[in-house]
Amino acid sequence: MSSPALPSPYSSIRILPESIGRGKVEAKALIAGFHGIGATGYWTVKFLIQELKARRICYIDSEFAPAVSSTVKNEISTPYELYGVGDLLLLKAEVPPLRENETRFFRELSQWIMGSGIQEVTLIGGLDESLRVDDSKYRLVLTDAMKAGEHGRGLEAEPVLEEGRMIVGPVAVMLNQFQMRGYPAAAILSYSNTERIDPRAAASAVEFIARRYALQVNTEPLIKGAEELERELVGLAQKEKDKGGPSGAIYS
Repeated sequence: MSSPALPSPYSSIRILPESIGRGKVEAKALIAGFHGIGATGYWTVKFLIQELKARRICYIDSEFAPAVSSTVKNEISTPYELYGVGDLLLLKAEVPPLRENETRFFRELSQWIMGSGIQEVTLIGGLDESLRVDDSKYRLVLTDAMKAGEHGRGLEAEPVLEEGRMIVGPVAVMLNQFQMRGYPAAAILSYSNTERIDPRAAASAVEFIARRYALQVNTEPLIKGAEELERELVGLAQKEKDKGGPSGAIYS
């Protein structure tokens, strides 16, 4: 794999280390997910990084990155990092930027991606499960460039998002940038619980990505996690009922 290109000097985005930032990425696709409904995008990417044993390639720095740091396996984990496996890249966004910086950060990130040599992007988000009208596990949104030619191959029969539905947040910002600039991108929006983390929604997204990019990924850990969470919620509901507490939905 080659290396990412430096962004425009007008952008706050910087790819580090600089020895990587001076090159180009020769990647088939970038997969990116963010915190949102069910934390679907975030957990999908995190699971793929672990399951595929992807390696960290570089850091994405920006003046709009939040002042947050953590540790993973005794190493410092920064807010935005790129991982690589084969000819794919995965963008791990550990925390969202501050709300007032969100639009500009994701606009600049999109612009860097389009100039980096990456061939296409798949974004991952959640979709309110109350909007489900059939047995589909997800809906797709495609830019015009994604529908055209080789990039759209295999997507013709996939369920698409109905007209009138609104997409918000980072996925919307990036889709708009890619659409306006004729760049091939897709968003998979998994039907998800809106009140808690939803491992089943992440599993649906992982299954789509595995088919799309011919990956061998076992989603059983996500399904087991969903089942355990559901059992815990049933148990909490029963405890509330036994105590004579308020009935209704359990929020976590």
